[in-house]
Amino acid sequence: MSASFLEHFAPLQDPRMERNQRHALLDIVLLVVCAVVSGADGWEAIEEFGREKLDWLRAFARFANGVPSHDCIANVVSRLTPKGFGECFRSWTQAVAESSGGQVVAVDGKRARGSRDRRRGRSALHMVSAWACSNRLVLGQEATEEKSNEITAIPKRLEFLELTGCIVTIDAMGCQRAIAAQIIAQGGDSVLGLKGNQSALQERVEDVFDVAAKADFSAVGHDFHQEIDKDHGRLEVRRDWVTEDLRTVPDTPVWTGLRSIGMVERHCTIGTTETVERRYFINSIPAQAARFANAVRGHWGVENRLHWRLDVIFGDDASRLRKGNAPAIMTTIRHLCLNLFEQEPSKLRLSQKRRKAAWNDDYRAKVVFGQ
Repeated sequence: MSASFLEHFAPLQDPRMERNQRHALLDIVLLVVCAVVSGADGWEAIEEFGREKLDWLRAFARFANGVPSHDCIANVVSRLTPKGFGECFRSWTQAVAESSGGQVVAVDGKRARGSRDRRRGRSALHMVSAWACSNRLVLGQEATEEKSNEITAIPKRLEFLELTGCIVTIDAMGCQRAIAAQIIAQGGDSVLGLKGNQSALQERVEDVFDVAAKADFSAVGHDFHQEIDKDHGRLEVRRDWVTEDLRTVPDTPVWTGLRSIGMVERHCTIGTTETVERRYFINSIPAQAARFANAVRGHWGVENRLHWRLDVIFGDDASRLRKGNAPAIMTTIRHLCLNLFEQEPSKLRLSQKRRKAAWNDDYRAKVVFGQ
């Protein structure tokens, strides 16, 4: 596996002139990945890890001139191109991931708040990621400096994915006609959230379910699914309705593949406090409520299984690495490390895995190289 890992990143272009290449680019990439897996979150910590584990690292790469300084590491990483690094990441992920056919692929954006650089007038990095819910792997990402640019970033991210047989879920920002058409053209299905950006369509979909609910859905063909979760004093009831009755929904032909609309209602009770949330969706899937519910739940899960863990376990939001392309490259490296941990089959929590990787050389080799 070690050779395979290095082979996928071998095409990465070195941003340095040849005379300045004292340390091999793949040595630096390998050092950074192994250090981040082991809990290092800054340039100096990465250098320190390398000096402590140089003999271990030389079992997998030459490191002919020892460990690069933290300034060298920062300079090289910040000058790598996010596109080129992302292509290598995607190549490796496709090699290790199981086929994504038939599963839910959640596309969602996350802002790395610590990457904002007021002095240089740079906005915080916003990364749009594709998350395979069943495999629990990041399939790829696209960097943008503004949340509004998700509309242009999402199509770029989708075009590199194999979507045949998948259900792609996207929140309201990505509920765009062109994006819906692209998903269908790539052989996938879509479940797209509705909100203010499609206000007229959302109002009509809300009206459909409001009228249907008053008649207890007796006049509208539909499918229904309910789930109840109770844990630590918290009771959540999720109810899902989906219908193919689109008679009062306007302009349905402009939405390629549109077949059904759905509503999710979440009742959450904690002690004496009760909250109710309703969300509305347009879908290319038929009126199968359990399938619809699985797709919506999978998308909500990206917050806990990806974004929350990136922030809490890997310190993505807290990172102050701002030089050049470093925010985008390091976020991709954290995605890569998360994927590596997901490939390691032990039942430890992610925080425990990362701590064990810091302490145990054999376990670190197992995580990074499959040994």
